[in-house]
Amino acid sequence: MSTHHQPLSDDRLAEMDIEVLLRFGLSAPGTVRSVLFGDGAVAAAITADRLGVLPRAVVFLGEVVRSGGTGFAAELPEPLPGPAAAVTRGWLAAAATVVRDPAGDQLVARWLDAVAAVLALRVTNRESNS
Repeated sequence: MSTHHQPLSDDRLAEMDIEVLLRFGLSAPGTVRSVLFGDGAVAAAITADRLGVLPRAVVFLGEVVRSGGTGFAAELPEPLPGPAAAVTRGWLAAAATVVRDPAGDQLVARWLDAVAAVLALRVTNRESNS
Protein backbone atom coordinates (compact mmCIF):
# COMPACT_ATOMS: atom_id res chain seq x y z
CA MET A 1 0.00 0.00 0.00
CA SER A 2 1.49 3.31 -1.01
CA THR A 3 0.61 6.62 0.47
CA HIS A 4 0.57 9.74 -1.62
CA HIS A 5 1.17 13.17 -0.22
CA GLN A 6 -1.69 15.43 -1.21
CA PRO A 7 -0.43 18.84 -2.30
CA LEU A 8 -1.47 21.69 -0.05
CA SER A 9 -2.64 25.05 -1.33
CA ASP A 10 -0.60 28.17 -0.66
CA ASP A 11 -3.22 29.29 1.85
CA ARG A 12 -3.08 26.00 3.76
CA LEU A 13 0.73 26.05 3.77
CA ALA A 14 0.76 29.66 4.97
CA GLU A 15 -1.30 28.57 7.99
CA MET A 16 1.42 26.16 9.16
CA ASP A 17 2.98 26.96 12.52
CA ILE A 18 6.56 27.39 11.40
CA GLU A 19 7.76 28.18 14.93
CA VAL A 20 6.53 24.78 16.18
CA LEU A 21 8.10 23.05 13.18
CA LEU A 22 11.41 24.77 13.93
CA ARG A 23 11.37 23.82 17.63
CA PHE A 24 10.61 20.18 16.95
CA GLY A 25 12.27 19.75 13.56
CA LEU A 26 15.61 21.17 14.65
CA SER A 27 15.75 19.28 17.93
CA ALA A 28 15.67 15.78 16.48
CA PRO A 29 16.11 14.17 13.07
CA GLY A 30 13.21 12.29 11.58
CA THR A 31 9.77 12.97 10.20
CA VAL A 32 9.28 16.43 11.69
CA ARG A 33 12.65 17.58 10.35
CA SER A 34 11.62 16.33 6.91
CA VAL A 35 8.40 18.33 7.18
CA LEU A 36 10.39 21.38 8.33
CA PHE A 37 12.66 21.23 5.28
CA GLY A 38 9.79 20.32 2.94
CA ASP A 39 6.39 21.86 3.57
CA GLY A 40 7.82 24.12 6.31
CA ALA A 41 10.32 25.72 3.94
CA VAL A 42 7.59 26.20 1.34
CA ALA A 43 5.27 27.71 3.97
CA ALA A 44 8.01 30.11 5.09
CA ALA A 45 8.72 31.07 1.48
CA ILE A 46 5.03 31.76 0.85
CA THR A 47 4.90 33.93 3.98
CA ALA A 48 8.06 35.81 2.99
CA ASP A 49 6.79 36.24 -0.57
CA ARG A 50 3.49 37.66 0.63
CA LEU A 51 5.45 40.13 2.79
CA GLY A 52 7.54 41.27 -0.20
CA VAL A 53 10.86 39.71 0.85
CA LEU A 54 13.44 39.08 -1.85
CA PRO A 55 15.28 35.74 -1.92
CA ARG A 56 18.67 37.45 -1.47
CA ALA A 57 17.52 38.84 1.89
CA VAL A 58 16.82 35.31 3.15
CA VAL A 59 20.20 34.12 1.81
CA PHE A 60 21.87 37.00 3.65
CA LEU A 61 20.04 36.10 6.86
CA GLY A 62 21.36 32.55 6.51
CA GLU A 63 24.89 33.97 6.32
CA VAL A 64 24.22 36.04 9.46
CA VAL A 65 23.12 32.85 11.25
CA ARG A 66 26.24 31.03 10.04
CA SER A 67 28.49 33.87 11.22
CA GLY A 68 26.84 35.06 14.42
CA GLY A 69 24.53 32.25 15.45
CA THR A 70 20.78 31.82 15.65
CA GLY A 71 20.47 33.66 18.96
CA PHE A 72 22.34 36.66 17.59
CA ALA A 73 20.15 36.76 14.48
CA ALA A 74 16.99 36.49 16.62
CA GLU A 75 18.00 39.67 18.45
CA LEU A 76 18.39 41.75 15.29
CA PRO A 77 15.81 44.54 15.11
CA GLU A 78 15.10 43.71 11.47
CA PRO A 79 16.36 40.24 10.46
CA LEU A 80 14.35 40.60 7.25
CA PRO A 81 13.15 43.96 5.94
CA GLY A 82 9.84 45.62 6.62
CA PRO A 83 6.80 43.74 7.83
CA ALA A 84 8.67 40.42 7.66
CA ALA A 85 10.90 41.47 10.57
CA ALA A 86 8.48 40.43 13.33
CA VAL A 87 7.61 37.12 11.67
CA THR A 88 11.26 36.26 11.13
CA ARG A 89 12.23 37.19 14.68
CA GLY A 90 9.58 34.70 15.84
CA TRP A 91 11.05 31.97 13.64
CA LEU A 92 14.58 32.68 14.84
CA ALA A 93 13.54 32.92 18.50
CA ALA A 94 11.80 29.55 18.23
CA ALA A 95 14.89 28.03 16.62
CA ALA A 96 17.14 29.59 19.28
CA THR A 97 15.24 27.72 22.01
CA VAL A 98 16.61 24.41 20.74
CA VAL A 99 19.87 25.32 18.97
CA ARG A 100 22.75 24.71 21.36
CA ASP A 101 25.85 24.67 19.18
CA PRO A 102 27.33 25.73 15.84
CA ALA A 103 25.99 22.55 14.20
CA GLY A 104 22.48 23.69 15.10
CA ASP A 105 23.20 27.12 13.67
CA GLN A 106 24.32 25.47 10.44
CA LEU A 107 21.06 23.53 10.32
CA VAL A 108 19.05 26.75 10.73
CA ALA A 109 21.14 28.39 7.99
CA ARG A 110 20.50 25.42 5.69
CA TRP A 111 16.77 25.72 6.35
CA LEU A 112 16.94 29.43 5.47
CA ASP A 113 18.78 28.46 2.27
CA ALA A 114 15.90 26.10 1.45
CA VAL A 115 13.38 28.88 2.11
CA ALA A 116 15.37 31.23 -0.16
CA ALA A 117 15.50 28.61 -2.93
CA VAL A 118 11.73 28.10 -2.86
CA LEU A 119 11.17 31.85 -2.69
CA ALA A 120 13.43 32.35 -5.73
CA LEU A 121 11.45 29.75 -7.68
CA ARG A 122 8.20 31.50 -6.79
CA VAL A 123 9.56 34.89 -7.88
CA THR A 124 11.01 33.49 -11.12
CA ASN A 125 7.78 31.63 -11.93
CA ARG A 126 5.69 34.74 -11.29
CA GLU A 127 7.96 36.87 -13.49
CA SER A 128 7.92 34.37 -16.33
CA ASN A 129 4.11 34.20 -16.21
CA SER A 130 3.71 37.99 -16.33
